[in-house]
Amino acid sequence: MKSEPTGSELNLISAGTVFEGKLRTPGSVRIEGKIVGEVTATQSVAVGSSGDVEGNVSAKSVTVGGKVKGTVFAQERLELESKAVIRGDIRAAKLVINEGALFDGKCTMSEAKPMPNLVEVKPESRRSEDR
Repeated sequence: MKSEPTGSELNLISAGTVFEGKLRTPGSVRIEGKIVGEVTATQSVAVGSSGDVEGNVSAKSVTVGGKVKGTVFAQERLELESKAVIRGDIRAAKLVINEGALFDGKCTMSEAKPMPNLVEVKPESRRSEDR
């Protein structure tokens, strides 16, 4: 029996793992490994201290403790932890930068609203119902 995703699932890309391509989830994702490509989550993205993303990151809430080289879209909140390194533009409604974080790019802040490229991800089972 296949269960329906609730949007509260947590996906983990563990240290030592390398993923290339587009990663989309209706829940949240924690990245401790390396991703080369786009990351989109309807809930949250956390780039851990050993995490490394080369590509754009989009989510409702984003926390960066590792490295991101690309544009970061946070619909509601973006937090850069003390060892975070972001090389690229950021866009967020709320921004928290802890002492020691490195940010090299442009910052745009606006009220919480849907971000461009933040597409709601529908589970495969729902796609068949829509047809």
